[in-house]
Amino acid sequence: MSTDPGLHRLAMGTLLGAFRGEEAPAWALDLLAEGMAGHLLFGFNIVERDQLAKLTASLHAVRDGVLLAIDEEGGDVTRLAHRAGSPYPGNAALGALGDPAVTRRVYRTIGAELETLGINLNLAPTVDVNTADDNPIIGTRSFGADPIAVATHTAAAVLGLQGAGVAACAKHFPGHGATLADSHRELPTVDIDPALLRGRELPPFVAAIEAGAKSIMSAHIRVPALTGDAPATFSRAVLVDLLRGELGFTGVVVTDALEMLGAARYAGGIPEGAVLALAAGADLLCIGADIDEQITRACADEIVAAVRDGRLPLARLEEAVARVADLSAWTRSGDRTDREEPGLGYPAALSAVRIEGTHDRATAPLIVQLESESSIAAGRVPWGLGPHVNGTEQLRVVAAQADPAELRARAGARPIVVVGRNVHRLPGARALVETLAQTHAVTVVEMGWPSSWRPSGAKAFITTWGASHANGRAAAETLGLAA
Repeated sequence: MSTDPGLHRLAMGTLLGAFRGEEAPAWALDLLAEGMAGHLLFGFNIVERDQLAKLTASLHAVRDGVLLAIDEEGGDVTRLAHRAGSPYPGNAALGALGDPAVTRRVYRTIGAELETLGINLNLAPTVDVNTADDNPIIGTRSFGADPIAVATHTAAAVLGLQGAGVAACAKHFPGHGATLADSHRELPTVDIDPALLRGRELPPFVAAIEAGAKSIMSAHIRVPALTGDAPATFSRAVLVDLLRGELGFTGVVVTDALEMLGAARYAGGIPEGAVLALAAGADLLCIGADIDEQITRACADEIVAAVRDGRLPLARLEEAVARVADLSAWTRSGDRTDREEPGLGYPAALSAVRIEGTHDRATAPLIVQLESESSIAAGRVPWGLGPHVNGTEQLRVVAAQADPAELRARAGARPIVVVGRNVHRLPGARALVETLAQTHAVTVVEMGWPSSWRPSGAKAFITTWGASHANGRAAAETLGLAA
């Protein structure tokens, strides 16, 4: 079958690719020359600022209007600072702080840094209302559990980013905050009626739209009342009837990564998912991180084949490409008047810390950090008190394997500070903390999303609302242990 160059270019114009390495391989540049919308950058593309600026310049040089995207949420999800941790406190801490002006300033600073580095689309903010304490993928990425408060901070974040000339992308529509599963690994279900969805999950997206958000990301979640068995990413009822028809969104609908099992397993593959997403109303297809030239071209070929065999109307493809082109044009227009505020994140993180009980700052403790897995969204980023304390002894242990007697002996007469992320759901962590508290003054530092659990016998419970570099520094200062 002969190749139609115009149709191929249209298909490429919906794709957001990726590549590994600190320099762009020739094929990644070739795809841009063929009309691919742009690339999504990850931690494996970034060493330091000068290298990143050279990389983005090489990509922009291929063609005017290339979209260069990144997941720079601040807090636990960072690409720019993946080697040390983010200097910003993240959404949960900003929500706890409760000052939308600070949220806007933080996001404006993030946006100004991205714009300086040649990145024009930030796949942030996360605007899900986190109503599930055991949510494995959102948690501290959320501004909170109250829809109105989350909506207020959402608007501030969008205005901050876009005031710096970087397009915002509110995610994950229609709301990932009530899930107990990770859509990277499976297809979560949020089995609620439309009325609850409108009252609880949608207000932040309404706020994002009213603030002028240039893009919104779809979620690979089932909402049976709207989507049936399909993910929202493949649901016209969600992306067209609800998002565009009811809420009035006119910008770009970006898919979450199509390689995620919540999408790929349902569709039967990434290229097949690309067609289903476009047919449902998506415009810009994020393919994923673990991809190459072959997968990217397969997506374009499948889109072309779908137009030819009638699965995808040509008009729908043209509409998607036109919206992406409008977004690209916006990123190249306007004055960039907002600038960075260096150091802003650290005092914000400190102000967000919440203390329950009384912590003894007079005696140097033994710090016990509980090991935990990172979410796929965050990746492996350093966290904890490690680089921030003034020589105080620290141990890293796996809660389920730790011997309380050994830790008690190691502490001696010293109090014990237990540091963890989502301590309430770490295997063995509750029992370990409460056993230590029977003989020692124990302070728990929760650097994940706190639940209602509070350890019996503990003297203090400190919540940082995140585990970024800024949150770690704030914890050390709160404990009186800062270097």
